[in-house]
Order: sequence, then structure tokens, then C-alpha cells
Amino acid sequence: PETPATDEERRGDERPPGLSDDHSGQRAHLLRRVRHELLGAATTFSWVAVYTTLIITFGFQVARVEGRSMEPTLQHQDKLIVNKAAYRFFGKPQPGDIVMLRYPRDPETTYVKRIVADERDTVRIEDGRLYVNEALQPDAFVPAVYRSHENFGPEVVRDSYYFVMGDHRNQSSDSRNWGQVPEKYIIGRVQLRWWPLNQTRLF
Repeated sequence: PETPATDEERRGDERPPGLSDDHSGQRAHLLRRVRHELLGAATTFSWVAVYTTLIITFGFQVARVEGRSMEPTLQHQDKLIVNKAAYRFFGKPQPGDIVMLRYPRDPETTYVKRIVADERDTVRIEDGRLYVNEALQPDAFVPAVYRSHENFGPEVVRDSYYFVMGDHRNQSSDSRNWGQVPEKYIIGRVQLRWWPLNQTRLF
């Protein structure tokens, strides 16, 4: 004859309510999701801490791109770190640098543009192609669809001024429209795109 189970053995065979295999799987999934979200939040807070330290300690500034004038290099609403000390201690702005600058007609307004010509350079544009000192400038960063077909110049850049353009030549208001930018209006060099986080890039 079978030996009847004791009360203690019966309790060991019983599965407490709420702990079925299905519920255990759901709970594990929830825990993984919470851990993932906490990790994402910790990463974001770490970036914020780094940026805050950079800004306070080294004179960096956070900026946000408004508009399409620097596409495809920079997109609308991209967030940037601008190195305001770059030209105080490490030389002068150079052609090719992406900079944050004050709009010459309204210095309270700021833009992000690319320097394409230095002081005393001669600038001209023929059928949308940029020539500096009669040398055709490489512009692989400007897709063909973004190129204009205009003519401009020639124009000599004044001492302590710069000629700037947006990479989206068809959508940019720049030195072709409102003139050269005085060196004192160059706020700093764009050093980093930090947002979106999956498109971070050093310049």
C-alpha cells in the first residue's frame, strides 16, 4: 500500500499562487527591461556629467542646430559641444573648420557654418563649385543634390575676416548673402555632436 504523504511533503509539492512558469517568465522579462532602462538612464546621466564638467572647466558651450543649412554633416536639432577656447589658445580659425558664429547683421543671433576661406583669400563660385585662390576646393561632403548652380565673385576676404558657407548650399544663408564674418564674431569651433547619442561624432 502507498504511504500517504505527510502535510510537510504536500506543502512541498504545492506551487504557491502567482509563480507559474508563465508568470515567472513575465517577471524575468520585466526585470530585464527595468535593468535596461536603468542602464540607459545611467549612461545619459554620465554624459550629462561629462558635458557639465567640460563646460565649467574648459569653456565649452552646448549648442543646438536649427534648420537644414549644414546638412548632411549636421541635422536639424542636433546637439553640439562648441570649444570656445579653441581659437584663444590653439591658433586661428582655419578653412574647413565648422564654427559657431555671431550673425554680422544681428550679433545676438548665432549660426553654425563652415569656414571656406581665410583672410586675404580670393573667393569665387562658378556653377556652384567653390574656388579659393583659383584652386577648386574639394567638397565631397556636399552631395550633388545639395549644390547650387550659382556664380559669385571674385571677392577678396579682408584682414581678420572669414568667408563662411553652409554645407547645404541650396538651403544656406551665409557669406554669399550677408558678407564676411569678422574674427571677433567667431565664438568657437564645433568639437562634438553628442545628440543623437547613436550619431555622436568628433569634428
